[in-house]
Amino acid sequence: MSIGQIIGGEYGELTIRQKSGRTIEIGDLLSIDDMILQVLDLQYGSLLERDDIERISGMSLEGYEETNIMEEEIRNYIYAKAKPLVKVKKGQPRKPKVLPPFFGDLERVNEEDFEFLEEPENSLYLGKVRSGSHVLDVPIHVNGKEALSHHILIPATTGRGKSNLVKVMLWKLIPEEYAGVLVIDPHDEYYGRNELGIKDHPEADKKVDYYSTDPPAGGYHLRINISVLRPWNLQGIIELSGPQKQAMYVYYNHHGEDWLKKILIAHPSESQTHGIQETTLDALKRKLKLTFDLAVEKDEVRPRGNVFVNEGSKSLINDIVKGIEDGKKVILDTSSLPEDKELLIAGIISNRIFKNYRSYKEKDELEEKPSVGIVIEEAPRVLGDRAGRNVFHRIAREGRKFRVGLIAITQLSSMIPREILANMNTKIILGNEMKSERDAIIGSAAQDLSKDRKNIASLDKGEAIVSSIFTKFAIPIKVDLFDDLVEEEKEDEKTLEFFR
Repeated sequence: MSIGQIIGGEYGELTIRQKSGRTIEIGDLLSIDDMILQVLDLQYGSLLERDDIERISGMSLEGYEETNIMEEEIRNYIYAKAKPLVKVKKGQPRKPKVLPPFFGDLERVNEEDFEFLEEPENSLYLGKVRSGSHVLDVPIHVNGKEALSHHILIPATTGRGKSNLVKVMLWKLIPEEYAGVLVIDPHDEYYGRNELGIKDHPEADKKVDYYSTDPPAGGYHLRINISVLRPWNLQGIIELSGPQKQAMYVYYNHHGEDWLKKILIAHPSESQTHGIQETTLDALKRKLKLTFDLAVEKDEVRPRGNVFVNEGSKSLINDIVKGIEDGKKVILDTSSLPEDKELLIAGIISNRIFKNYRSYKEKDELEEKPSVGIVIEEAPRVLGDRAGRNVFHRIAREGRKFRVGLIAITQLSSMIPREILANMNTKIILGNEMKSERDAIIGSAAQDLSKDRKNIASLDKGEAIVSSIFTKFAIPIKVDLFDDLVEEEKEDEKTLEFFR
């Protein structure tokens, strides 16, 4: 059934007149022949002169006798601006390079219009096709193994559904062996300690590891032995002067894994032996004690907190990394830690993963390994210019060559350097009303979204646009509500139990 008609425009921006009694929304998908269009803007149109419109309005407002407009549905109307999204030729999606017929009638899309979509190998489910605010029963998948290693960006303002989206992605990834995932969780919101969460997945016992400073039954203690720390783990995490950095490497070269202990118990005379200024060593000691929550008593280093320890837990980093390389989804609850400790732990583990995967590539063993995705909240903390060069910068630039990628979540895409944004080859764009942030996202998208500013600003909670090098066009989707996904899984389990 016709909803409108093409009455003009140009390639990239067509003008559509809405049929009287029908409603077109921003973001609506409309079909004509073998082409799908997306509505970008709505405006009023009228055949009446401006003076006539103002006179009729004034008479109505001031209580004069109602003025009837002859053939009102013809004289006054709404018209939409739309762009060609995809053209389907012989069942294959193509980038549109022609204009649809002038005066061509448009219809709302339906499920049959998307029969050309195929589920890719190593699929990762993201949501269902959305036309405006209407959801179609058409699931959207990307190749998860490739998408994860080529980085995923999830940008949105607060309250638009970022956490829900990540939960849905993790839920779908749990049974998949093609990917291991490290989740840095500063709000303890993914595992579901006291609510529905990743722990409720039927395969969570075997496929999910949870680390916390206060773990529930089945979880693991998040404790790191200071002997596994290396000077480069602090790069971009704590602010150090050039001489302080040099001092750390001097001690590491002399003392190996005991470098940190040796710095903390060093006597003033020792600094001269290593060619380090006494003031430099004193300042470095203070920073290291504060960062790792350590104290020195009678030349003994003692932990004051419960995360960085000097006895036991030497295998924790190896255990976490091995789990990820085995395709597990590992969640680190860092909600009780200050930011510097959270990022330090994330950096240590990420660096170990990256180092291992570079080694696998050199040995031609990379094909046997799953891709790795590292979920990092408030991504500008580690990817912004102020963060300095760190392991996350390096992964963002080089990780795809070694199948290690970031799942970067942020409200402030503009704080991430443009070259790093451009490397985020899949962007799941949720609602964002800030112009500067939309511009940063649009400027680095895999498809041309230059006319989608109003579309992005109008996205409601859970509505998104997927722009990826692994999709033929930017796909509008509706992300499932995580709680509904869990309940559906439980119902499916009950059904299976009934037939067993």
